[in-house]
Amino acid sequence: MANNVEISILLDLYGETLTEKQRLYLDYYYNDDLSLSEIAENEGITRQGVRDAIKRAETLLYDMEEKLQFSKRLQQVQKQAKSIIECAEEISDFNLSHGLSKEINDKTAKIKSLALSLTEQEELYGI
Repeated sequence: MANNVEISILLDLYGETLTEKQRLYLDYYYNDDLSLSEIAENEGITRQGVRDAIKRAETLLYDMEEKLQFSKRLQQVQKQAKSIIECAEEISDFNLSHGLSKEINDKTAKIKSLALSLTEQEELYGI
């Protein structure tokens, strides 16, 4: 299952570098959960032809990720954004418990909101 998610993410990131058929077959296989036989029947080619196209496309996606590392960087940004949110919550909690400053509370809320907008991208890619 993890491989399915990984390929789906890479397809989202690098899918435009593939041929239309490669994108279509990967989408059918990983996102629509069709079997090689079902794809072959729908597309009028052999099961082996579908398998070969999928394997070539997977190799291209992994090569793109190895070179560009967009998925890895996105995961790092998401991890850091979560850490920022936790820190902002701690500052806000401390500020509220000590009755210090409305400005600090407003700024921590803004920081948290900005970091949350970064984590929304994570949900788009399922990371």
